[in-house]
Order: sequence, then C-alpha cells, then structure tokens
Amino acid sequence: MPKTTTSTTKATKATQATKTTKAPAKKAAAKTTTRASKKTGLEWLRERMDVLGYRSLEEVAQQIGINRGNLYRYFSLETRPSVALLPDLCHALDCSPAEVLKALEILRPNDSL
Repeated sequence: MPKTTTSTTKATKATQATKTTKAPAKKAAAKTTTRASKKTGLEWLRERMDVLGYRSLEEVAQQIGINRGNLYRYFSLETRPSVALLPDLCHALDCSPAEVLKALEILRPNDSL
C-alpha cells in the first residue's frame, strides 16, 4: 500500500504543477488582447491600410504626396511629420488628427485635442 500512496502523491503533485503552469499563460494572453486594442506606429498604419483597401505604402504615400520612405519613418516612429502634413495624413487615412497623432505617439492614448 505505501507504494500506491507515493505514486498517488506524485500524480497529484504533477497535476497541481500543470495547473500552476497553465494559469500564467492565460493571464499573458489577456494582457496581449488588451494591448492590441491600442495599436500605434506601423501596426496602426497597416490596419488602416487594410480597412481602406490600400495595397502598399507607396499607394498611401502617393495619396498624401510624400515619399514612401518618409511615410515609413513617420510610422516606425523614427521621425515626426510636420504639422502642415497632418491634414493630408488625415484625408488619406480617413481619420481624425487625434487618431493620427496617437498613432504617431505624439499624443498619449487618453489625450484629446
């Protein structure tokens, strides 16, 4: 009988260890879902492009009247566009100035204009 108790105890510990290991993974998934709703930079731009039917950065850049490389640098957060470019960005991406500025991380998510 003592062998049965030992193997039962080991099985119980293994089950508990498995349950403990799975719980943090579920929490991490929940955090990822929360963060995904506040996209910025290129991730935000790609999502807008999909919604509006743009197939390439070149297409968007032409609509705005700028070089594709500059568009990439703005949304990869390497540089910031001039204020004069904001209306063209808004028009081409069909969004408000606040949305563009948040995507470019110039405004914080809870800020408004």
